[in-house]
Amino acid sequence: MTEGAGIRDGDLPDDLTAAEAGMWQAFRNGSVYDLSSGDTVVDDPHGGHPWGDERTVRARIVCWLLLDGPPPLAGRVSSLKLVGVQVSGALDLAGGTVEPYVEMRGCRFEREVLLPEARFTTLRLVDCSVPRLEAARVHTEGDLHLPRCRFHNGVRITDAHIGTDLLLSQAVVYRDRSGRSIAGDGLNVGQDLQAEMLESHGELSLRGASIGVSLSLRGARLVNPYTRLALNAPQLTVGRTLYLTPAGVGSPLLSGRTPARGTRVQRFECRGGVRLDDGRFGDAVDLERARFVFTDEQELSMRRVQTPELRFLGERMERGRVLLSGARVVNLVDRADAWPGPGLLHMGGFGYENLVPRGPFPLERRLEWVAAATAEYNPEPYELLASVLRAGGEDEDAREVLLAKQRRRRETLPPAGKLWGYVQDWMVAYGYRPGRAAVWMAILWAAGSVAFGYADHPPIKGGEHPTWNPTLFALDLLLPVIDLGQVGFWQFSGVWQWLATVMILLGWILATTVAAGATRTLRRN
Repeated sequence: MTEGAGIRDGDLPDDLTAAEAGMWQAFRNGSVYDLSSGDTVVDDPHGGHPWGDERTVRARIVCWLLLDGPPPLAGRVSSLKLVGVQVSGALDLAGGTVEPYVEMRGCRFEREVLLPEARFTTLRLVDCSVPRLEAARVHTEGDLHLPRCRFHNGVRITDAHIGTDLLLSQAVVYRDRSGRSIAGDGLNVGQDLQAEMLESHGELSLRGASIGVSLSLRGARLVNPYTRLALNAPQLTVGRTLYLTPAGVGSPLLSGRTPARGTRVQRFECRGGVRLDDGRFGDAVDLERARFVFTDEQELSMRRVQTPELRFLGERMERGRVLLSGARVVNLVDRADAWPGPGLLHMGGFGYENLVPRGPFPLERRLEWVAAATAEYNPEPYELLASVLRAGGEDEDAREVLLAKQRRRRETLPPAGKLWGYVQDWMVAYGYRPGRAAVWMAILWAAGSVAFGYADHPPIKGGEHPTWNPTLFALDLLLPVIDLGQVGFWQFSGVWQWLATVMILLGWILATTVAAGATRTLRRN
């Protein structure tokens, strides 16, 4: 029988092998076609045990069924459900429209699967061995499931449109000739992209991708020793949360669930740079317990990211850099030991509204965090931190931050400015501790009262002077605004004249400091 003849009547073509004939009948019946032997070692699609002709079907026949197959049996819905089948030749459905449901489990493909610009309702390849999946601009109304598959020369799903979920959990993907494991630039997923415990060898590229709900890389392992980036996802849009967090091992996929006690947990690990610049995340970016292993040239880049919450709770990096320049978050959830050391953190223009530390995060550690992010003096991080602390009612801590800002600024000044800065710091803490200024005024008042008690003080005009009172005279010198009626009536010379001048200058400095501190307090209240 020639190809196509009698197909509309359901006749079986003459040139089919026994395996293909069984697949043909199962397709019409909508039933599972299982050619597995029952031996787990033999049936492993990723193992080296050969599968003979009795388990092999030609890719051309599979395409025939999917694109122009026979009608279903009465009362049945045609679908292709294969288990333990080997497909010979390239499965080429490029540009085709596949209406039947497709699910292949534990199958082997001898050559690449070609799906560019094809249209499916739902496509599921589960635990299959595939040399390469080429599916640029593929369109599915439902799911595209590829869990536990192994792709030896990469996956290309650029500009694909997945109606509901894209599942890559526990898949193993090796790089193609361009160095990419998964090329998903411009990918659009209607709901979730789940790639939990994914193993990627090469660059995982999601540039400009859009995920409707959540992107989960829980427990994934991204390794790329060949180029600079292991995860390249600038301008990524995620409707809710990006998870770079642990996952339970040895149990069913724990999407979004906390592993039960005793469950072994596999954390997210990335050996290669991460680029999330200009990303938009509706709920959060979660890095809890994430491990990043970088070279000196690699970085975790989140420049200009926008998200309501950033959970920076990963393992402290020993090398590489963290870039948060221009990022905007509402809640910064972090841990003191999660941030990298000096010179490895860049936060120019980084904005946050609330600090939510996990565990102890004393102010001195927070100031070290700011200092680590500013190799050169920059007032902005200090002022932002002070503003956030003040908004949370931590006025004393806010003053300490602003004092630290002045001390950091002092190191940039010329020698004369540094000297004057040390004097200001020692005496009045740059005005951020007005109580210290009041103490100095009291000390100077007491010392002046004693000293001027021994001073020779002839009146300037005889008979036109108040009664001499060294205590009031010293206080009159120190208070620049209030006139106590003592200054201007006595004549001093030598050291007493210099002492009076010094007390007037110190009085101006200290009184101004106390007034500034009181003004800040009143303004906050």
